[in-house]
Amino acid sequence: MYHFAAYVVKIILNLFGRIKVFQKEKIPTSGGYVIACTHTGWVDILWLGVSLLPVKIHYMAKKELFQSGFTKWLMNALNAFPVDRENPGPSSIKTPRKLLKEDKVVGIFPSGTRTSEEVPLKRGAVTIAAYGKVPIVPAAYVGPNNFSDLLKRQKPKIIFGDPIYLSEEQPKKEAIETMMAELNNAFNHLQKQLTTNDI
Repeated sequence: MYHFAAYVVKIILNLFGRIKVFQKEKIPTSGGYVIACTHTGWVDILWLGVSLLPVKIHYMAKKELFQSGFTKWLMNALNAFPVDRENPGPSSIKTPRKLLKEDKVVGIFPSGTRTSEEVPLKRGAVTIAAYGKVPIVPAAYVGPNNFSDLLKRQKPKIIFGDPIYLSEEQPKKEAIETMMAELNNAFNHLQKQLTTNDI
């Protein structure tokens, strides 16, 4: 179901303009990892999934999307799993840790909200990567954010950065803070590369 839906989405999105993908060689070729991407609209979710094909992404999604029949079915079919963003607890990292242990890819949008403004990164992505003992791969997207933008044929671009690993030379709490700072810096750098065409 995932691959069928993803390739159908790819065909549809390509009608509005093909995406340019940069530095895909940065993505690990084996083992599980967390991919963390900037988030400004629903279109970036689709393009991120398409850009990684044939690799499947298991998206972390807000629990509200699993409450009605069709969206619950769709989320499950697309390998998404729910999280309570208002009251995250230990159970929030149980599912992604299990997926990472199975060498799968977990997709998270650390800002936790669709916005073009800079917002503090949520700790979820880094915490999951740290406790799952896997790298976190930063990605930045620039392009259409909604259907109106698609009709304007705005050109989509996505870029991947170097995997970020948890330092083994620091206590875990400090290492997680360092990882957070590195992810934030990576987002800023990648976003700048896309917006200034410095690639």
